[in-house]
Amino acid sequence: MIKFRRSSAERYANPTQWTDFNSFIRRNRSRFLNRQRPLVIWFTGLSGSGKTTLSDSLNTAILQKGYFTKVFDGDVIRTGLCSDLGFTDADRHENIRRTAEVAKMFSDSGLIVLCSFISPTHEIRDLARKIIGEDRFVEVFVNCPIEICELRDVKGLYKKYRLGLVKNMTGFDSPYEPPTHPTVEIRTDLWDINKSTRYLIRQVLKQVKYRKEK
Repeated sequence: MIKFRRSSAERYANPTQWTDFNSFIRRNRSRFLNRQRPLVIWFTGLSGSGKTTLSDSLNTAILQKGYFTKVFDGDVIRTGLCSDLGFTDADRHENIRRTAEVAKMFSDSGLIVLCSFISPTHEIRDLARKIIGEDRFVEVFVNCPIEICELRDVKGLYKKYRLGLVKNMTGFDSPYEPPTHPTVEIRTDLWDINKSTRYLIRQVLKQVKYRKEK
C-alpha cells in the first residue's frame, strides 16, 4: 500500500526520493480522482462541539483509504481568505459564501472536501448547499449542549464572552439554529471521540464510493 504522507525528516533526508513520489502523484492524480466520488462534507455546530476534531479524524480515515481530500477549518480561513471579516450577520454570510465557492472548486476538481464551520443559521447552510450542489453536500451536525461546550472552552471564547471581551457569541448574543434534517448527527456529549469517529466513518465512507473503471 502506498503511503501518502512522509515526515519532514524523511523529506529532508532524501529529497530526491520525495520528488519522485510527488512526480508519481502528479502522473496518477487523474486515475485516482476518477475513481472517487467528489463530496463536500460540511461540519456544523457550536464552538467547542468537536467539529475540527471529528473533521481531522475523518480526513485521516479517508486518506488511509487512498482518497484525495482538502480540509478547510473556520479558524484557518479567517486568518487568510476571510481575514477582513468580522462576526456580524453580514460578515458571517460572506464568510460562508467565500468558503463554499472555494470548496466547490476543489470538489469540481474531484476532491473530497471537509469544511468545519459554525455556520449558525439555516439560511447560511442553505447558501453553502446551493453553491456546492445538493448532490455533493453532506451536512454533519456535531450536536453538543452549549453548557458542555462552555466547560470544554478549547479556544477560551466562552471565558472571554463572560468577561465581556467578545460580542456576537454564537449561542448567546447570536443564535444557533440546529439543522432539522442533517445527513449525519453526532452527539459528542454522549460519545467520546473514538466512538463518534467510528460512527461518522461508517455513515460517510459509504457515500464516498469508488467509481467502476471502464
